[in-house]
Amino acid sequence: MGKTSAADLEIISGLFLSAAEQMRRTLVRTAFNAVIYEVLDFGISIADSKGRMVAEAAGITSFIGANDYALRMLLEKLDLSSLRPGDVVMLNYPYWNSAHASDALLMSPVFVDNKEIDMFLCVRAHWLDLGAKDPGYVIDSTDIHQEGIIIPGVRIIKEGKLDEDLWKVLTFNSRLPEAIEGDFGAQVACLRTGERCLKEIFSKFGKSKVLEAIEDFFDHSHQKTLAALSQLPKGTWSASDWLDDDGISDDMIKMSVKVSITESEFIVDYNGSSAQVAGPVNSPYGGTVSMAKTYFKFLTSRDSPSNHGNYIPLEVKADPGNLFHAIYPAATYMPWTDMVAFELIAKALAPVVDWLPMSSGSDEPGFMAVGKHYHTGQSFVVSNNEGIGWGATRTHDGSTALQHPSTSTVRNTPIEVLERQANLFHEELALIPDSGGVGQYRGGLGVRRKVTMTGETEVISMKKKSKTVGWGLDGGQPSTTKNHMVLRPGTPEEKKVGMYRETLQVGEAFVNFSAGGAGWGDPANRDPNAIDDDILDGLTTNDNNKMKEEKL
Repeated sequence: MGKTSAADLEIISGLFLSAAEQMRRTLVRTAFNAVIYEVLDFGISIADSKGRMVAEAAGITSFIGANDYALRMLLEKLDLSSLRPGDVVMLNYPYWNSAHASDALLMSPVFVDNKEIDMFLCVRAHWLDLGAKDPGYVIDSTDIHQEGIIIPGVRIIKEGKLDEDLWKVLTFNSRLPEAIEGDFGAQVACLRTGERCLKEIFSKFGKSKVLEAIEDFFDHSHQKTLAALSQLPKGTWSASDWLDDDGISDDMIKMSVKVSITESEFIVDYNGSSAQVAGPVNSPYGGTVSMAKTYFKFLTSRDSPSNHGNYIPLEVKADPGNLFHAIYPAATYMPWTDMVAFELIAKALAPVVDWLPMSSGSDEPGFMAVGKHYHTGQSFVVSNNEGIGWGATRTHDGSTALQHPSTSTVRNTPIEVLERQANLFHEELALIPDSGGVGQYRGGLGVRRKVTMTGETEVISMKKKSKTVGWGLDGGQPSTTKNHMVLRPGTPEEKKVGMYRETLQVGEAFVNFSAGGAGWGDPANRDPNAIDDDILDGLTTNDNNKMKEEKL
C-alpha cells in the first residue's frame, strides 16, 4: 500500500471511473450516428500527464489501450508547451492512432489550475465518412491516401474556439458533413464533461493527494496482475491461423503468434506472421498492442477496472513492415486482421490453461448498406455487427449469437434503426440449428439474417474468415457453418461471398450467415439430457446427435 489511505483510494478510484462513465453517457446521448449511440463503436480514457491510463469507459472491448498508444504518439509529436486550456487535438493517422482513418481521436489537456497540464482526456469514435475513395468501408484500398483525409494530430479547437478553416477542409471532404459535425460535437461534449469531473476531483482532494492515489492505483493493479501471472504456466507456446485474403488477391494470409510467460513478463510475438500486404488488412502497431492488451487483461485481471498498471508486464513484438505493424503507406482500413487474430493467444494457450474457451465463430461477419433512402432521398451509411457463436469450455456450452470476443461490449444495430435509416427490410433473423461445433460441451450457435432491399442499395459483406473454420480441443469440433453472405438467394444470379460489395436493386435480397463456436471434448461423452434439451429447443437436430444413440 502506498501513501493514500484505503478509504481515499477507493473513493478517488470510484470518482475517476465515474468521470469516465459520465463521459460515456454524454457521448451516447448526443452522438449523431447509430454506430456510436447504438453499436458503441468508441473508446474513452483518462490519462495522467505522462500519458498513463488512469481510467476508461466501456466502448469497443478491443479499444483497451488504443488511446494509450495514440496519446503516447501525440506526446512525442506535439509541442506540449503550445497547448492551452480549452484546446482539442484531432488525430486519425492510422500508424499513430492505432486504428483506421475513420476512427477520429479527440484529445484535450486538462489544466487543473491553468498553470500546467495535469491530465489528458481522449475519446475516439467511428465517423461515417471522411472522404475515402468509397462510401462505407474501403475493402480494396492499396494506399492510405485512398482511405480518407488524414489529420496528423493538430489543434482543431484552440483555447475553446473551433478552427473554422480546418473544419471546412474536413466537411468539404465528407459525403456526410452533417453526420461528422454531429459526432464531432458529441465528442467535444464528452471531453468537456470529463474536464469538469476531473476538476471536481482535484478540488475535493487536492492535487498532491490525487496524484499520489494515481500512483497507488498503478502499483496495486501491477501487483494484482503479477499475482495472476504467477498462476499461469511458464514457457513458450505458438499458434497460427489464416485470414481469407487482403481484398486484392485471393491468397490467404498467415497470422502467427508466439506467447512466452515468465514470473514477471507476458510476451506476445507476431513476427512469424506474413509481411504487410497490398490490401487494407494491415494492422497499425497500436491496434495490435490493443488487441494483445485485451486478451492479457482477460487472462490476468478481468474482474477489475483497467489502468496502466495492468499492462506493465506485457510486451508486444511485431517488427515494422509486419502484417501486425503496418508502415507508411500501407493500407489499413479493414481492422478484421486483429479481430480474426484475437483468439490466436487463446489457441496457443488453451492446451495448457484449462479454463480458456475454444474458438468462437472467429470473425465479426457483419454488413454495411450505402445509398439514398427510397423515401427521403437522404444519403445513408449504416452498419451491423453480426452475432456469432462462442466456444465451449471444459465445463459448459458456448454462448449463442454474441458479438465477437474482441468487441464483446458493443451491440448490433437494432432492426428498427436499420429499416428506418436505410433501404432494408428484414424477412428473417434466426439462430442456425446445428451451427455450434459438437463436443462433450458444444459451441454456441451462429445466426442467419435475410434482408430485402426497398430501394437501390450498395451492400458490403464484411468477413475475413469465410474460407477456414475455428478450432476445438480433445475431440471438440469447429462449427460446420462458415461466415458468409449469399446475394440474390434462389435466383440464377445467386452468389456466395466473403468480403464483397455489390449493388442490389429493389426486391433483391441477401442472406447473412455467421459461424458458431467450437466444441470441447468427445461428442460421445455429451450428457444425453443435454442432447434432448438441445433438440427440444431447436438448437440441434436428431441428425446431428447420432452420438446419443451410440452412447445409449
